[in-house]
Amino acid sequence: MNLSKKDKIEIFENAISWIVVLAMFLYGGGKLIQFNGAAELDKTVAEMTGMELMWAFYGYSKSFAITLGFFELLGGILILIKPTRLIGGLFTSTILMNVILQDIFYGVHVGALKAAILYQVLILIIFWMNKEKMIEAFKSLLSSKKIQQTKSKFFLKFLIAFGLFVVFRILEYYFTIKL
Repeated sequence: MNLSKKDKIEIFENAISWIVVLAMFLYGGGKLIQFNGAAELDKTVAEMTGMELMWAFYGYSKSFAITLGFFELLGGILILIKPTRLIGGLFTSTILMNVILQDIFYGVHVGALKAAILYQVLILIIFWMNKEKMIEAFKSLLSSKKIQQTKSKFFLKFLIAFGLFVVFRILEYYFTIKL
């Protein structure tokens, strides 16, 4: 059996995708138990290391940790399924960038940081391997069609939008501050 260049690229993409998927499944599933007891420290905040502080923060709310785990699992599932792989990569990249920044700024073990960077690099490779699709998607998202309209119609629409903006800001104030 002869494998074409396209077949070899697909095999490589699947293999690196599965590395990220497995990691997301492990980290996402691990959130069910990972932070148990993490908030129960006999130290003041000033005495904690960055990692202890971060773990106490995550351990404070079991539902928060489970939600994070759910999003990691969802990202892994999206990457696993070929038609949703790029969407999953974008979704998982936001999670991984958050993890990378927390690992850097809170002084998490360097192994965890290296792993998160590796998974992000693998996602970037997947994006590169699908660069035509990515370019088309971004072109589509960034394109806008010029609407032909009179200046008076443009000004009227602007005034209505500004009026709605003011009303929504007032509602936001009452909803967030007064209630």
